[in-house]
Amino acid sequence: MKCPCGTGSAFDDCCAPLHSGATTAPTATALMRSRYSAFAVGDGAYLLRTWHSSTRPRELTLDAALRWERLEIVSATGGGPLHATGTVEFRAHHRRDGRPGVLHEHSRFRREDGQWTYLDGEHR
Repeated sequence: MKCPCGTGSAFDDCCAPLHSGATTAPTATALMRSRYSAFAVGDGAYLLRTWHSSTRPRELTLDAALRWERLEIVSATGGGPLHATGTVEFRAHHRRDGRPGVLHEHSRFRREDGQWTYLDGEHR
């Protein structure tokens, strides 16, 4: 199975090791891609684990009616191996009841305990 994040790699070689905890995302963009994949495969536990503790909800219910189809990274700032913060603007394409939709967000990421985490996002 190809990874939902859009790299073209196999899921087992791309985002699955992040989801299982075998490794951590080296950049904010890599975390963004892995979180998109988690939405696509229904891995709510990974989403909660990678959410910054200051903004993490107690629980997360994924919308089973959404079928995530494609991730488009628009831009990224910071978020590299030597940064403490970063941003990623993306468009996540989906379908609900056969109708296409797009989630356009500017997300902020922050390191916590040395790991990249999702802080929050602003919908565009």
